[in-house]
Amino acid sequence: MRMARLLLAAGLLGATAPAMAHPHIFIDTSLEFVFDAEGRVTAVRVAWVYDDFSSMLYLSDRGLDPDGDGKLLPAEEAALSGFDMAWDADFAGDLFLLDGIDGAPVALERPHDWSARVFDGRIISTHLRPLTTPLAPAGRPLLAQVYDPTYYTSYTILGTPLLTGREDCAVQVFEPDLGEAQQVLQAALSEYTADQAEIVEQDFPHVGAVFAEEARVTCGGG
Repeated sequence: MRMARLLLAAGLLGATAPAMAHPHIFIDTSLEFVFDAEGRVTAVRVAWVYDDFSSMLYLSDRGLDPDGDGKLLPAEEAALSGFDMAWDADFAGDLFLLDGIDGAPVALERPHDWSARVFDGRIISTHLRPLTTPLAPAGRPLLAQVYDPTYYTSYTILGTPLLTGREDCAVQVFEPDLGEAQQVLQAALSEYTADQAEIVEQDFPHVGAVFAEEARVTCGGG
């Protein structure tokens, strides 16, 4: 789990109502797939646009933007940069790449080149995730799923992802079946009794994948 999520949790849980009311944080996500000169995917650039409430809580907690005008001074922006990059060793960055043929995971490196700013009161955080091994996607779709396994954070892919460095590829975003996803969530929660609400909040069922939006990249041969 990201350090920023831990910092936000106390404020969010104190300000929102019942435990088990997930998600708590809402993020609009932009993706950019970066290709090299050989036509291989080498990295994914990620932008997270935090919801207004989460942004306000974090800025307030750090004493940033004290006048509340939604703008940061250069020193404040520098202090904000990297606020959500202190990842635990087992945190996958809520980005999962898969081979579109066999569903095998595609390994990603830790984040690089991060930055953060505030626009219209919302924190925009960016980072680059290099692939451990560059991938030639010709003939095999590359799937990118954006989700928090614990569903503490809800992600929405914003617009159409960018494809940089190659012109014979296309990308399409697919949305989950929310009705089916809610059924999975309710079935998981039904395993707990009412007096276990605090336990559920601390160890929420890992249902985030069924709520995941997916970007599917396909390329021509060669």
